[in-house]
Amino acid sequence: MLSRLRIGLLPRILLALVLGISLGGFVPETFVRFFLTLNGLFAHFLDFIIPLIILALVAEAIGSIGHQAGRMLLLTVAIAYGSTIFSGYLAYFTGVSIFPRLIEGAEASAIAAPAEGLQPYFSLELPPVMGVMTALVLAFVLGLASAHLSVPTLRGLIVDMKEVVTKVIETVIVPLLPLYIFGIFLDMASSGKVLGVLLVFIKIIGVIFVLHIGLLLLQYTVAGLVTRRNPLKLLLTMMPAYFTALGTSSSAATIPVTLAGTRRNGVSEGISAFVIPLCATIHLSGSMLKIVSCALALILVSGGAYDLGLFTQFILLLGITMVAAPGVPGGAIMAALAVLASVLGFTAEQQALMISLYITMDSFGTACNVTGDGAIALVIDRLIATPSEAPAAGPTTDSIDG
Repeated sequence: MLSRLRIGLLPRILLALVLGISLGGFVPETFVRFFLTLNGLFAHFLDFIIPLIILALVAEAIGSIGHQAGRMLLLTVAIAYGSTIFSGYLAYFTGVSIFPRLIEGAEASAIAAPAEGLQPYFSLELPPVMGVMTALVLAFVLGLASAHLSVPTLRGLIVDMKEVVTKVIETVIVPLLPLYIFGIFLDMASSGKVLGVLLVFIKIIGVIFVLHIGLLLLQYTVAGLVTRRNPLKLLLTMMPAYFTALGTSSSAATIPVTLAGTRRNGVSEGISAFVIPLCATIHLSGSMLKIVSCALALILVSGGAYDLGLFTQFILLLGITMVAAPGVPGGAIMAALAVLASVLGFTAEQQALMISLYITMDSFGTACNVTGDGAIALVIDRLIATPSEAPAAGPTTDSIDG
């Protein structure tokens, strides 16, 4: 029912969250168990479809990017990926330093405590056809093959696979997400966990917002040093793009405004026309910041491991899988679910909390992504010796998170 309301995904999720919290302490156990059963079925379906999402979307993204050649492409991809990975480590080291003091023991205990014996009525196993790492490696092989070999049939198959998977996400997963999150918070409210969860949510969201601002200042400081210009003026010029992304939650929809701000900062038309659409696909520093911060917070409250080696693996893989994010409703967080489960061992409940946290801050992450694209364009414009007209990158499609 919630999925049919003609409102955006964020309002639907917030409504589901509020209803779950409000009803959890009053509804009978049979009602809670019914939604636990639905949630279990949905979680198993997610486990099944996630490797297929990674395979189809990453293969198509690599195939689309890989057919372009030249120094500008390699430089843009390297800087964008480096920026995304850096933001992951920024989130990790900041979180390790700050989060343990923000998350008090009582809150952590309340969240980590098991539910009071409520179980679903039944459960159906739906094993995935392949593991996440298998899907990721196969996606690279197929994507590179379609980009560099004259095999139109393979390219067509990959494009068709993306269309099928995207349709499943649009018509099944995204409409059911509010219902899934309603069930999660209904269960937490009935078991007394919800207050601790909300207190953790508020603190973590505040830290992530401050980190976003700090990341943008750092990105434009680097751009200012490279171009020998005032970084604050460069950043202020990009503010229309920031606020447009804040309202649209889409990097693709913000491309015209990002292009205009980049050109006002003096980037040549050829380079800006190439770098900005490409970065809307591959530069996801704001999204990385949110996911790593939220994942670390949930691990802390559950008492799990969060050593640097584990999070290095998580960050490096996440930076690759999120290339599949643009063009998919739910974007980066949908791509991240596979890595969250395979590397960090996240349960279905933890994944639902990640979705809630991520979508609550979605527009701020998108704004950080697109504003950072302008800094990358400035650096590329400076580093490319002859800023001649370059071909524009292929079109990107709309997404929830950019």
